Amino acid sequence: MRHTLVLIGLIAIMAGCSQPESQSEPESSASAPDTADEPIVAEPVPEELPEVLARVNGQAIGKTEFEQAVLSLEQRAGRPVPPDQRDQVYREVLNQLIGFALISQEAAARMIEVPEAELNQRLDVFKQHFGAPEAFANALAEQQMTIEQFEEQTRSEIRMAKIMEDEVESKVSVQQADLDTFYEENPEQFARPERVRASHILITVPGDADAATKEAARTKASDILKQVQDGGDFAALARTHSEDAGNAPTGGDLGFFARGQMVGAFERSAFSLAPGEVSDLVETPFGFHIIKVAEKQEAQTMPLDEIRPQLEEFLKQRQRQEKTEEFV
Repeated sequence: MRHTLVLIGLIAIMAGCSQPESQSEPESSASAPDTADEPIVAEPVPEELPEVLARVNGQAIGKTEFEQAVLSLEQRAGRPVPPDQRDQVYREVLNQLIGFALISQEAAARMIEVPEAELNQRLDVFKQHFGAPEAFANALAEQQMTIEQFEEQTRSEIRMAKIMEDEVESKVSVQQADLDTFYEENPEQFARPERVRASHILITVPGDADAATKEAARTKASDILKQVQDGGDFAALARTHSEDAGNAPTGGDLGFFARGQMVGAFERSAFSLAPGEVSDLVETPFGFHIIKVAEKQEAQTMPLDEIRPQLEEFLKQRQRQEKTEEFV
């Protein structure tokens, strides 16, 4: 329940792991531009952390607080801190906690008023998150925190939010010229590879299936393929027969995908088909697929209008980070 500033960049540091080859990868909106810098060599962090990692105007940043911040980061990133990035990530976390302490101290020094109504509204949101009052009380107990301490912490966070609104958020502004400049200077960030949009009908085969089970699956898939070839509605057949629960309800639609996102045999078949064509049976480790291609797109640079919302938010986030660092 303790909240810390999690500034931009740490999750990006941890995002370099490769993903396993997947059965299907639905299309998602364009991601933020990749602007990662060259790896930073950080000063080594001791394996055994001290009880106090830093003091900020006499205020201690302790081991427990630091470890909670690291755990929060790992949960956001969906993975542990990689061993080869431990020094860099740990030192960035500590820098953020120092920044958090400085802003908290500044908020206290400015004696910003927090109306009781605003405090109570924020507290009600927290309590509703836990549902039953007992769950909220248990969460406080786990943190060894009284309700009075939690209220004071929440009041402090509201003060800090007001400072950040005045000193950072109110000064964030992205203009059309900013979008144009970044887009023109970073064309590689907006390159989209050749893609295909396809649907499939999957009849699964367990990895430990015997020959009879596998042959029965093949026969079932062949019967469905014949119905497709005889003019049957592919989407309706997918909804009825496909055993890929993730997309059967949408007629087997996988959305757009690029090379490298599907298992080999599936990918080779999908990219060899013309729009409107249906494959023969395609066998993969998942079972037997029938694939229908709806659309193909050549490699291209994404138009600015298409990625404008994501790019604008990325540039705003970058400004927030820069202005926060300047203020700290």
